Amino acid sequence: MRKHKSDRIITILTFVLLAIGLIVIFAIGPQRVNFMNATLPDDKKLATNYFFISQLKSVILAVIGFFAAFKIPYEKLREYSKWIMVTGLVACAILFLASAIHSSLAVCELGGCRWINLGVTTFQPAELLKLGLVLYLAQLVARYKAEHKLETRDFLQPFAIVSIIALGFVVIAQKDLGTGIVMVAIVLGILFMSGIRLNYFLVAVAVVAAGGLFAILSSPHRLERMMTFSGQGSSDETYHIDNAKMAIGTGGLLGVGIGNSVQATGYLPESINDSVFAVMGETFGFVGLFAIIAVFFLLLSRILKVSAKLETEKSLVTVGVFAWIATQTIINIAAMTGLVPLTGITLPLLSYGGTSMLFVAVSLGLVCQLSCYTGREVNNESISSGRGLRGSYNPGRRRSA
Repeated sequence: MRKHKSDRIITILTFVLLAIGLIVIFAIGPQRVNFMNATLPDDKKLATNYFFISQLKSVILAVIGFFAAFKIPYEKLREYSKWIMVTGLVACAILFLASAIHSSLAVCELGGCRWINLGVTTFQPAELLKLGLVLYLAQLVARYKAEHKLETRDFLQPFAIVSIIALGFVVIAQKDLGTGIVMVAIVLGILFMSGIRLNYFLVAVAVVAAGGLFAILSSPHRLERMMTFSGQGSSDETYHIDNAKMAIGTGGLLGVGIGNSVQATGYLPESINDSVFAVMGETFGFVGLFAIIAVFFLLLSRILKVSAKLETEKSLVTVGVFAWIATQTIINIAAMTGLVPLTGITLPLLSYGGTSMLFVAVSLGLVCQLSCYTGREVNNESISSGRGLRGSYNPGRRRSA
């Protein structure tokens, strides 16, 4: 298929979100610094612009990652998809071993060891694992679908093994159920769109549901969050969600304005990370939150539009990216508004942090590259004039059980 211009709207929306995130951190970063400095010794106090400078570096790295993914030909990435997946798994294994022997290589916070200490910065291997899952599973499905072997053990066995190992590292070893849910969405999204028989897909859903139930029941911390969500928690246990709702409610229609957030001064936990949506509600109000949600909705709808016009493998890659960003966005917003139990998960491109932002930007850069190869409808005049036949790609319908 002949290459054409990429979907520029995806590029614009990606940079709009990066800019909004930078503005938010600029606004609430000093308040967060003042709160932290109150408990830090004089020789370890942070500069007022510490979080803004750190976020600016992350944004620059994300921009580089976006354009690198856009420029590196997909065929090259495809060749290394297995190694990207393996690297992610090996990094997770190293993190698990480092945490088991209490090495300084593992960075542990809030009951889980999820980062590798690289000296100058930290790295979260689960984010690389997400990208590896998208690329590897899409390639695996496309290959066996072309051979009409989707319902055979040759396909189902490697698909299941890779997915289970990846989820095991994240949910069990790293105790990160939020990221695990995102990875489940990637796996099930690609499997559903593969065209596999419905009964096979439903079995996969049942297995995932059983695994999720076990992960919750076997963890006192997760059980406590479920009890809190059901309204049976104490005031200490509901503190986080109560303050998140208070922040959004305080913002009203137009917000309290940049630099005037009260919750960011230390009342709301993780105000620049997982809880940034609530702080944005306090700062920009309902109108601001509506605009941000609208940007995400438009971005996700453009990704789906691109997916619908691509050949099988590239379409599945785009579906995986859609599932990744959509699930992460929905869970974060739903948790901050009390619609689902709290879970530690960032808001894509807006929350403070480097690894998540980098790999979300890389995935969007990849989607932009693939948008250059979507099918296009042509009229009769184009056909008769000899400019070529490039009909739009129309994915086959799913088969029923």
